[in-house]
Amino acid sequence: QVRLVESGGGLVQPGGSLRLSCEGSGILFRGFTLNWYRQTPGKQREQVASVDVDGNTKYEDSVKGRFTISRNNGKTTVSLQMNNLKPEDTAVYFCNAAFNRLTYWGQGTQVTVSS
Repeated sequence: QVRLVESGGGLVQPGGSLRLSCEGSGILFRGFTLNWYRQTPGKQREQVASVDVDGNTKYEDSVKGRFTISRNNGKTTVSLQMNNLKPEDTAVYFCNAAFNRLTYWGQGTQVTVSS
């Protein structure tokens, strides 16, 4: 059974930092591109960051320079370090693993940026 489990969400003040983690099991983790998405009510889920099997990273424009995605294939984890958080970063964040037509999702973790 494939499982992706996120952790690390919470409430933080603007300008603060959070680190999200996602632990995978049941898949050949190192063969998947790993992604973080986020979603707010009434909006489509948007891709925030990705890291491919070679370690190449991509970021959505609004988080460039603030968020860093990293993977640890040995520990089957992918993390998202989020710095200088803004209220507009408030969302449910989802971990995703993708390979060709296979795609798996975590259950999501809430991030709230508010004073």
